[in-house]
Amino acid sequence: MKTDNIVQKKSFDFAIRIVGLYKYLTEEKKEFLISKQLFRAGTSIGANIEESIGGQSDKDFLTKLSISYKEAREVIYWIKLLSSCSYLTIKQTESILADAEELCKIIGKIQVTTKKRILNGQVLRK
Repeated sequence: MKTDNIVQKKSFDFAIRIVGLYKYLTEEKKEFLISKQLFRAGTSIGANIEESIGGQSDKDFLTKLSISYKEAREVIYWIKLLSSCSYLTIKQTESILADAEELCKIIGKIQVTTKKRILNGQVLRK
């Protein structure tokens, strides 16, 4: 992958937002359980993308990318739950939810493209 990798940058920036949201939830709202789940899933997205970039094969790349996608879906769940329990305002929810959904779309498209390449026998990595 290139050094100007958009999903790599967006997932890192998203992790920074998640860390900030975690601090807000624990310090201001005194919410410690759901916020911890959100923190783990939200920071895991970028970590697994980094692992996928270093993947030993296309299948390894795809496996790590799939984990990132699942973590992004989990983040969406925790954000909706925090919002429904009045820990987040509508504005806060819409903003972070939009970023999480964008990551899901990007990762999902990379997965589809990679699967097609694998099925067509186009090897990117051994």
